[in-house]
Amino acid sequence: MRGTKRHIVVQVTKKIKVANIGLLRIKKLVRTVCRRFRLSKATVSIVLVGDARMRQMDRQFLNRNCSTDCLSFDLSDDATGSENLFELIINAEKARKEARRRGHSLNAELALYITHSLLHNLGFDDSRPEQAEKMHRTEDRILKQLGYGFVYNADNNPPSDNQLKG
Repeated sequence: MRGTKRHIVVQVTKKIKVANIGLLRIKKLVRTVCRRFRLSKATVSIVLVGDARMRQMDRQFLNRNCSTDCLSFDLSDDATGSENLFELIINAEKARKEARRRGHSLNAELALYITHSLLHNLGFDDSRPEQAEKMHRTEDRILKQLGYGFVYNADNNPPSDNQLKG
């Protein structure tokens, strides 16, 4: 790819008051995930919202009346195929509650939701148990690499090194 500039733009918008968000670490996380899956051009928009807004969006886009942890949208133009355009809606209020309950930082929980959303846009699926297991192993491998530790599997035994290679 000599002569071709790798360009990954990350935009973060807070629609909820959230203190001590590591914006630089979030951007590094997004760039790491994109590059890991060989995306050279991408724009990733991350919007941090609260439970009420997430419930409203879940109802609007998935016809469900619940407040989930994240929603992800691939807005890329398939016709041109030149750039990936992803929008991630992250429930920062839920992340704060889950981080407290699970005993790790808000930034680690947000990193999990962001990674999970990106993986969905990159073709991962978690609708069946074996797919979910693969997705969560990948999440933990990425998060551990970036210094967050095993976030998804923090409640359980973390995956072994052999599992992480898969």
